[in-house]
Amino acid sequence: MAVLAFIGFGEVGQTFAKGLSGNGGLAAYDLLFDHPQKQGELIARAETLGVRVAADAADASRGARVVISAVTAAAAGDVASAAARYLRPGQIFFDINSASPRTKLTGAKNIEAAGAEFVEGAVMGAVAGPGLKVPILAGGRAAEAAAEILNGLGMNLTPVAIEIGRASATKLARSIVMKGLEAALLQSAAAARRWDVEAEVIASLEKTYPGIDWRKAIAHAGERVGRHGVRRAEEMREAGAMLDDLGLDPSFCQAVAAVQERGAKR
Repeated sequence: MAVLAFIGFGEVGQTFAKGLSGNGGLAAYDLLFDHPQKQGELIARAETLGVRVAADAADASRGARVVISAVTAAAAGDVASAAARYLRPGQIFFDINSASPRTKLTGAKNIEAAGAEFVEGAVMGAVAGPGLKVPILAGGRAAEAAAEILNGLGMNLTPVAIEIGRASATKLARSIVMKGLEAALLQSAAAARRWDVEAEVIASLEKTYPGIDWRKAIAHAGERVGRHGVRRAEEMREAGAMLDDLGLDPSFCQAVAAVQERGAKR
């Protein structure tokens, strides 16, 4: 029976916890556990899933074989830095946040200096549908060990490198296209509606790119951005940071982040 901990208990943490329920001891900590207005509902969800509600991240991680960091891209570095102060040798810190390779490399340096193992994870799709089976690329010297443990519990990790950064680079390079397309669709549709030329624009797109249901694609982009725009904006800023670190122009990623953030329904 593997003992697992979640740092961050949002959509991803809850989805994974639901799939892992009954496979081992689960514990979690989320900042919202301490929020007076929001803690009740979130704690109730955790308890329904059989997850121990921890007092803090160190408490959640105590005795866990694998600690899964599922926070936000903006918080990923700070969470890894803090974890280096309480993790112990033999523990695996599995960072599945959509953060830049530089952020993951810094996290790995801190975690490994404390004697624990750092594994980066790149979640290659939305988790809502496949749940535990969502494909995750894993990198790091303990990626094989993490895959053996977590795949045995029903997850879908594919170790791709010992080097930290490759998995995250794969994720973020793909995200530039995926989130960029969403932003382009939203901007195009908004302008077309203002000028009452949406039908003409869609007809032209269908001629140029046959086989794509453009109305459906626009509606889907609006729904996705509305629900996840803030988180996806953070991801695109991390993609921009990756490009900047490589000496490439991050302005496209920054623009996409702005569109994603403005389109979010808060």
